[in-house]
Amino acid sequence: MDVIEPVRWSDDGAGVRILDQRELPAREVYRDLRTVEDVFAAIATLAVRGAPAIGIAAAMALTLAPDDQVASAAARLASARPTAVNLRWALDRMERAAEKVRGSPAELRSALRAEATRILEEDREMCRRIGEHGAALIPDGARVLTHCNAGALATGGMGTALAAVYVAASEGRKVHVYADETRPLLQGSRLTAWELTRAGIPTTVLVDSAAASLMKAGEIDLCIVGADRIARNGDTANKIGTYPLAIAAAHHGIPFYVAAPTSTFDAGTASGEEILIEHRGADEVRCGFGTLTAPIDADVYNPAFDVTPATLITAIVSDRGVHRAPYDFGPLAR
Repeated sequence: MDVIEPVRWSDDGAGVRILDQRELPAREVYRDLRTVEDVFAAIATLAVRGAPAIGIAAAMALTLAPDDQVASAAARLASARPTAVNLRWALDRMERAAEKVRGSPAELRSALRAEATRILEEDREMCRRIGEHGAALIPDGARVLTHCNAGALATGGMGTALAAVYVAASEGRKVHVYADETRPLLQGSRLTAWELTRAGIPTTVLVDSAAASLMKAGEIDLCIVGADRIARNGDTANKIGTYPLAIAAAHHGIPFYVAAPTSTFDAGTASGEEILIEHRGADEVRCGFGTLTAPIDADVYNPAFDVTPATLITAIVSDRGVHRAPYDFGPLAR
């Protein structure tokens, strides 16, 4: 499959290069970000998105901060997307790396760049291992339903949920993916379908509200989604619409899997009740793509995520293996 790099160092090494996901699928546009504020804006506006990818981008962004502003830059970046635990996890690693430096500004810069590069390289390896563990759950001929985008566009590697699909396909298994379009910003139809068709994997896009009917018709064998935060007890925050998908899967007796790196496990959050849910602007719903689809003065409820209880999750796939209930991710959280 073609390598997709949603975030990496710029060619001149002086910035962060992102694939602007706001432009997909119409155009493949790369942008070089030169300041912390540039990266903050890219994360906040979903130019770069996906829990692992935004953690990587934020880590790289700290190398752009003035020497005496690393801590304040980390706090600024952490506020861009509060639900995804990878963001804070990556920034904490960067701050710890900075604290160990007792030398010159150049040594600080070098240490920060080395740590950000390690975070990127580790994520690539974690994605590969997630794919290998998850592929074992996908039989030949499987019809797989996914929600939002948990592929290469969301990570530093081949993805989380979609990594399992990619590995299964590379091993010769036939897989057909059904991608919820994922309202209101259509990450499923714009991003998941884009990267899957690019990889030659058969893909069907459906409106979110059609998923349960597709299950009832016997057209889905399993569901697999990503995660932005997994509480110690296995409750999982993911893109809004994941929870009703899990309910429908349970009703129809269909396995429901979550795939995420161990950096997404949050030992400090006991259950989903404690997960802070980001709410986004009303215009994403009222006129998200430039066309007014609701009265301009109508109130809008627009949470970015919902929480799926661990009781609805068949298994959670990480880079460490396949985990089944009862879940306790304290020892695995990093």
